[in-house]
Amino acid sequence: MTAKFAAPTDTAIPIYVVPKGDLSAAPENARAWAANIAFDGALGNTLLVPGMDGKTDCALIGSGTAAAQVRSRFAIGGASKSLPDGIYQLATPLGYDEANEFALAWLLSEYSFTRYAGRPSTHPNLIAPTGVNAQALEAIAEGECLTRDLINTPASDMGPEELANAASKLAEKHGASFSTIEGGDLIAQNFPMIHTVGRASTRSPRLIDMRWGDSGPKLTLVGKGVCFDTGGLNIKPGGSMGLMKKDMGGAATVLGLAHMIMAINLPIQLRMLIPAVENSIDGNAFRPQDILTSRKGLTVEINNTDAEGRLVLADALTYADEDSPDLVISMATLTGAARVAVGPDLSPFYTDHDADASALAESAAKVADPVWRMPFHDPYESMIEPGIADLDNAPKGGFAGSITAALFLRRFVDARYMHFDIYGWQPSSAPARPKGGVGMGARAVLDALPKMLNL
Repeated sequence: MTAKFAAPTDTAIPIYVVPKGDLSAAPENARAWAANIAFDGALGNTLLVPGMDGKTDCALIGSGTAAAQVRSRFAIGGASKSLPDGIYQLATPLGYDEANEFALAWLLSEYSFTRYAGRPSTHPNLIAPTGVNAQALEAIAEGECLTRDLINTPASDMGPEELANAASKLAEKHGASFSTIEGGDLIAQNFPMIHTVGRASTRSPRLIDMRWGDSGPKLTLVGKGVCFDTGGLNIKPGGSMGLMKKDMGGAATVLGLAHMIMAINLPIQLRMLIPAVENSIDGNAFRPQDILTSRKGLTVEINNTDAEGRLVLADALTYADEDSPDLVISMATLTGAARVAVGPDLSPFYTDHDADASALAESAAKVADPVWRMPFHDPYESMIEPGIADLDNAPKGGFAGSITAALFLRRFVDARYMHFDIYGWQPSSAPARPKGGVGMGARAVLDALPKMLNL
């Protein structure tokens, strides 16, 4: 879907944002009307105020208390969902960051997934608030909507080929180069672990490669594209398999982020790599206790075929590293351990570079895209060293599952590296974030990139 601001018009309905218990920022007639029906400015509450002609004169949106805002991001702009169709304009002066969050929340609230049922609903339109970068906000919203659409699409219509097609369309839109390596060519061109994980599926595994920009620092995004994960021979129970269409959430997120970068024309050389596979069960599926040799030459003992994401990422990360990038960022729905640690809303990330971590944390708070730094804890390196091979893909015991997965991936990158272990799913509807696929960390990264890459 396309998320756009409305064109300016003299007939737009003004919106006043009012804190809880204080209607002084609203017009006098609105204050009287609000008092009449006990509207007190609670967070996310809305009120339409009629004029003398019976038409809507203005709208009020409650901003609640500071404590309430901390507990619910996007609640003010996301309140647009409860307003009727029309064109609206923010009349209350907000700070730059607050106006950006309000406007972005409004755009993200327009999202609905209607590929299989229903129809795109009409929605209230907002004129871009004064001072915000409307083009950038539209690009961010469109990137997020792309991510949501890709994750929400079931695996029957979003296999490795369809994921490659989505990347190809994005490349064509922005004038980027695009190529894939698939099937037996993965073996011929030395991507053995991508091929091994995907070979049991009837849908051919592939490595998606997109490049854009010819000057500036080199950024490579790597996204886990496991389009469905049965767990392989270590098959998942039904309850754990139910959401596995979202196991390509890392790929969907880097596609959305790539769109944002290209749409705002960030002055960098961008590369995006996605190992796209389906982890299935067949006579040629890889087995527990197999030992695989990676593109980098490191051997990996397979102690759980359900820890397949790190295998395909390892080959892709090695390939990324061969290009001597200035920064590599991987995104993956990699471990349940990360969800246990921080829940579904925070994006755990790993980096050895304190300056990058600080820049990201600052941006995350600024753009309401929360992240949490996790440690590359070197003493745990021994946990991923089985002895019979260089690496173990699933250390026994269950301790520090997200950290050991991140340490595993770090073995394949010599360049400056940041890894995200995201969830990619909104378990229940929240302001501007309907239940379903969701991007995580992309907006924070986008905002932090100028600092991290010295742009």
